[in-house]
Formats: sequence, structure tokens, C-alpha cells
Amino acid sequence: MSRARRGPHGARANAASGAFTGHFAGRSALVTGGGSGIGAALTRALVAAGAHVTCADLDLDAATRLCAAVAGPGTAHPAQVDVTDAEAVAAAVAAVVEDHGRIDLLFNNAGITFLGNTEDLTLAQWNAIIDVNVRGVVHGVHAAYPRMIAAGGGHIVNTASMGGLMAAGLMTSYVTTKHAVVGLSLALRTEAAAYGVGVSVVCPAAVDTPILDKGEIGDFRGRDYYLEGQGVKRPVDPDRLAARVLAGVAADEPFVVEPVQARVAWRLGRLSPGFVNRMATKFIAQQRAGADAR
Repeated sequence: MSRARRGPHGARANAASGAFTGHFAGRSALVTGGGSGIGAALTRALVAAGAHVTCADLDLDAATRLCAAVAGPGTAHPAQVDVTDAEAVAAAVAAVVEDHGRIDLLFNNAGITFLGNTEDLTLAQWNAIIDVNVRGVVHGVHAAYPRMIAAGGGHIVNTASMGGLMAAGLMTSYVTTKHAVVGLSLALRTEAAAYGVGVSVVCPAAVDTPILDKGEIGDFRGRDYYLEGQGVKRPVDPDRLAARVLAGVAADEPFVVEPVQARVAWRLGRLSPGFVNRMATKFIAQQRAGADAR
């Protein structure tokens, strides 16, 4: 495993993660979907904090480039992993244990999205998003959680979304899977505490990653939908989110919800679900009108 090198995001990741070096130094971590987006930011932050990271991604070239560019006292190693393949995920976890004696941190981060009318989704698309967003997380938990129990500790971090806390149409399949991830995380947390294993779920608003422009069906525009629907003027910076996630893990927080507008919206949804549902219905009508006009 080679020492990570400084890259274009190295200084920012080091500055953001320096406060957590004592907590993460020398720990072993597996990050799925690590070649880009939130996963890449988590890899940078963990390496900057001194962890030894396996950056797993279906795109091995992306993971390899990321590992060559990150900077810090930790290390990063690329691995090609398809999270829909339970055996591949188990093999990745086993490799971490073989290299480091245990797996301390698992970040179930890989995910996909679709944006469009639910009636236009094919069954293949439904199966694909469930396979990646739900079964991918299940595969990670199934492989790593028993090993953490045996080792007497560890932490599992599942990336969900604001879509896992609140619901709006046109991303129904995504909302379905992210609600499942939130439920899995909270339920598992109540079990895992007895074994010294932490579980946290990350629920950000729109993050500035390639996923904002993927999965569009018809004339809908993902970036416009995510920013307008979640009431944020600009996407969340992934490196800032990664630093916040590490802080949440260090404090054993059940939720990481960012930015502040997302936390406000979440609380409003809990206090007045009917009002939020009416606002979401109005928003969907506006999005459809915009798509029809294109």
C-alpha cells in the first residue's frame, strides 16, 4: 500500500480533517463509491486524518487517480468493487482485514439516482437503483458488521440523502431507497451499541457531485430540481461535507444533516408534514411545467 501524495484537493482536505487526526490515525477504512463525489471527499479527508483507506469503486481508473492525488499522513489504495455483487464486497472487506487485522470504518457511499415521472421508470431502472442503493448497503453491512462485532468495535457510515428524511415526487425511486437506508441505519444502531459498534447515516441536501447531472429522464433537469427543491442556492461542497461526516463519526452522532437549510427543512417536515407535502406537490407541478416548456 503506497503513501498517498498531495493533489489539488489535498490542502483543503488536510485543513478540514486535521482536528480528527487523533481519532482516525492508523484506522482502516473502506469507502464505496470512492472514486468521485462524496466518496472521493471522504477518502481525501480520511487520508488527511491519518487513516488507511481502501477506495473502492466500479470505475477502477477513477479510484486509482484519486488515490494517486490525495495527501496526508494516511494511505489510500484503489480497488474495483461492484457493490451489487455481495461476494465482491465481502472480498473487499476481507482484504482490509487481511492487510490491517480489522476493519474499523465502513462507508457505504455508492449510489445512483433517477429523476423523472414514476410512470416512465422501467422495471430495470427500479431494480438497478434498489440493487445499488439498498442491496449495496446491505452487502457492506453483511460483510463488515460481524467482523466489527468480533473485533469489539468499529463504525458504519451509510450515505443517504435529504430524500431519506423527506419525500418529493419525480425522484420516487431514489426516495424509496434512501428512506430504506435511513431505517436500516437507525435500526442497526440500536443493536450495534451493545457491541461497541457505531452507526451513522449521512443525509445531505444537494452536494456538488456528478450525480446532480445524472439519471435524468425526459426534459427534467437534475441540478435545478435538487437546488430548488431543497431550498439551497448552491450545492454543498463535498470536502466540507466530508469534514462534517468525520466530526459526526468522532462524536458517534446518529445523523449528519447538512447544510443548515436542510436541518431547518427536516425539522419543519417533522412539525408540519401536511404543509410540507402541499409545498412539495406545488413544486412538482412547477417542475413538470418547466419540463413541458423545454
